[in-house]
Amino acid sequence: MDKLLLIDDEADVRYSFERIFGRKDGLELHTAGSGEAALELIPQLKPDLVIMDVRMGGITGIETLQRLREFDSKTPVILMTAFGTTQTAIQAMKHGAYDYILKPFDVPKLEEMVGKALDAARSMKQVVSYEPLLEKEDFDLGIIGQSAPMQEVFKTIGQLAASDATALITGESGTGKELVARAIYSHSQRSSQSYLAINCAAIPENLLESELFGHEKGAFTGANTQRIGKFEQCDGGTIFLDEIGDMTLATQTKILRVLQNGIFERVGGNQPVKVDVRVIAATNKPLEKAVEEGDFREDLFYRLNVVRIQLPALRERREDIPQLVSYFLSKNSPNPKQPKTVQPDALAKLETHDWPGNVRELENAVQRALVMAKGDAILLENLPPEVLNVADAASPDVDGDDLAGLASKLFRWARNNPDLKVIPAVERELVINALKETDGNQVQSAKLLGITRATLRKRIEKFDIKQGLTVE
Repeated sequence: MDKLLLIDDEADVRYSFERIFGRKDGLELHTAGSGEAALELIPQLKPDLVIMDVRMGGITGIETLQRLREFDSKTPVILMTAFGTTQTAIQAMKHGAYDYILKPFDVPKLEEMVGKALDAARSMKQVVSYEPLLEKEDFDLGIIGQSAPMQEVFKTIGQLAASDATALITGESGTGKELVARAIYSHSQRSSQSYLAINCAAIPENLLESELFGHEKGAFTGANTQRIGKFEQCDGGTIFLDEIGDMTLATQTKILRVLQNGIFERVGGNQPVKVDVRVIAATNKPLEKAVEEGDFREDLFYRLNVVRIQLPALRERREDIPQLVSYFLSKNSPNPKQPKTVQPDALAKLETHDWPGNVRELENAVQRALVMAKGDAILLENLPPEVLNVADAASPDVDGDDLAGLASKLFRWARNNPDLKVIPAVERELVINALKETDGNQVQSAKLLGITRATLRKRIEKFDIKQGLTVE
């Protein structure tokens, strides 16, 4: 039987609750006239749901909630107030309230809210928790996964750790390439020396060479002093070159020389500088294709590709999602000692999503869910719309912001399928869907697409679309 505790200093309100909930099957109503009395009662009563007024004699509802959360982080709390201010709502949710309702309250709405809160309380008792199964230092680094593909990654990291071999980490955006680079460094013989990470795509082309190799005074406008570059700063240590596929051919040449003999010159200088630096590179681009097209030096590719680590996409290792979720909950929870947990159906939804943004997208989803969760567990409703496959997320309205979001999704699709010609593929699908929508009527389909019937016919021929068509 569910236990409901009402805390209110007004006898009329307590009487009203007796009339509404006192005779409900499966529900046991208890009352308290003050926050102080309730705090003494709760440890013994162990209610499944607490409802209390914000403004009471003695300590307020917000203060009572704060004190309750010091020893009980799970019990859902609904606050009642006759003063529905923004600040009240913010304070209520900030201190862990499940929800709040305005006085005088609508009885059906109150009953619905109580029902949902009790369902949430029951769900919290059934949540799934996953303990880390990795070594603590690797868990701290964020290297998570028990799947076969990730076990191969871990094996390769272990083999690389014992050598100074150059490594090339490849995989889709968001798969954790920098985490793997840090793990290689952390387990290597150079772990006591410097580690620097450089995102080659984030630094303007005209500044990247100076950033990596430094420059002499007067090398270019604004170079008022000599500057030591990242390679020099990292002498004896490890440098991670992320998104190396975006590097210009000129800079690639200098990188090749460093890999061959450990020598380079600063920009504007002619004195060789010798360094001992281990290079780990990463890219989400197919470098073999870039080599074929002349965008990446073949000799540099082979210098980098001494040991290749191919990171799997998250959709290729779904069995790791529960452990990743547990890790992100612990990492991002306001109280790391008592992290929130996740309801089984919410976890199941996370496991079935395709995750085009991979592990990075999953972490963002967990962070959002933590913000939206009202209780001690993440519920299905707390997940982002794109994970829930909400109709509005899948079918945006035709305004500028939504179209921009749709375009962004299309480009993520394209990056995950580098051989796909996006515009023709999308155009073909639009034509097919228009024909389906109009039962093959070319006139109506052309109108729906905003093109002429003649243009539509050309597209049908171009894309070899075969189906029964009408011309009404």
